[in-house]
Amino acid sequence: MNTGVKGEDVLILEAREAVSGATGRNAGHIRPDAFRGFSAFSSIHGPDQAKKIIESERVVLEKVKHFIAAHSVDCDFVDTTTMDVCLTKEFEDYQAKSFAAFKAAGGDVSHVKYYQGNEAKSKSRNKDALSVYEWPAASNHPAKLTQWILSDFIRKGGRIWTHCPVTKVVKHKLTGQFRWDVHTPRGVVRADTVIHCTNAYAPALLPHLINFITPLRAQAHAYVATPPISGEKIIRSTLSLRYSLYHFFSLIQRPNDGIVIMGGSSVKTAEASEQIAASKETYDDGEVSEQMADNSNKQFNELYREPGSTKARAGEGLAHVWTGILGMTTDSVPLVGPIEGLDGQWICAGFNGHGMARIFLCAPGLVKLISGGSWESTGLPECFRSTRVEIKGSESNVRSLL
Repeated sequence: MNTGVKGEDVLILEAREAVSGATGRNAGHIRPDAFRGFSAFSSIHGPDQAKKIIESERVVLEKVKHFIAAHSVDCDFVDTTTMDVCLTKEFEDYQAKSFAAFKAAGGDVSHVKYYQGNEAKSKSRNKDALSVYEWPAASNHPAKLTQWILSDFIRKGGRIWTHCPVTKVVKHKLTGQFRWDVHTPRGVVRADTVIHCTNAYAPALLPHLINFITPLRAQAHAYVATPPISGEKIIRSTLSLRYSLYHFFSLIQRPNDGIVIMGGSSVKTAEASEQIAASKETYDDGEVSEQMADNSNKQFNELYREPGSTKARAGEGLAHVWTGILGMTTDSVPLVGPIEGLDGQWICAGFNGHGMARIFLCAPGLVKLISGGSWESTGLPECFRSTRVEIKGSESNVRSLL
């Protein structure tokens, strides 16, 4: 609305409750990639784009911090650090190679600290740590942040209709008027501009993306803290406990109530592949994996059970398990920009489970494009351009969600 668009001219259509999907359910990490993804991104998009991807995430951290401070948003924000904890020689070697490759490409690593041996164990509070990389990051309560943004949107005249899924988007029949008819159970909304920001669900209305954006069900576990991590002993930094690229646990401890939230693959490498395969092609975020919960429990107990105890005391340990659907793309980066062949339709989706490190640059960037700005004005890597995915056929390909 700072672009001159009136609030009353903007309508958000939400299929379920507000902030009810993965965005509101995630663990709260605002964790830029400092260097680890450089090699993987380079193999797909080349070293220049890989460097830009890493650098853009560092910018997002600053944008989130500034936004929350400027608006005094009550969202349990913590300005802290994050650590990649290397728990195997395999992953330690991978990290060292990624760090060296990013630095050799001109990447800035001056903000990254490195620890080995006993110092790594002490810093991460993990007896099995071989080495640790630490860099600036943050954490927050994602639902509270998103709810504040939506409330501010409504205060400025915007409207949001919940429990109102879009069933289809078709070209408006009369020339010289609105371009698109957006069909919902409540009726038809006519608009010149339609933005698809449904992440993993985007292919439901844009079938040309069916093999490009796929759903992945992630799982999180909330624990009531045990004495070793209670009170003054809480874990101040966020952690990624890494056995390999596909066997890891993310961890964040909320300072206001001490609750520990763990996510990640929670399974060994071979099992992780099976879990990912089983989770694909499902949009059901109401089910949980008992196998993942068991593995998460085992990891939590190994790390944080009180020394000498054989079981958690009453009220300690696992409190809640939930899932959320992530939008994974075949080239590991989002789609931002216009949808070719569907003039007036735009997309901002496919965040690969890394939305908090990308959205605060992607969403404003899309607004700049819609307002007539150049791609360069967005500050986004060129590989995020939505036009890299071609639509086959015409707008008749846009099909019903039902």
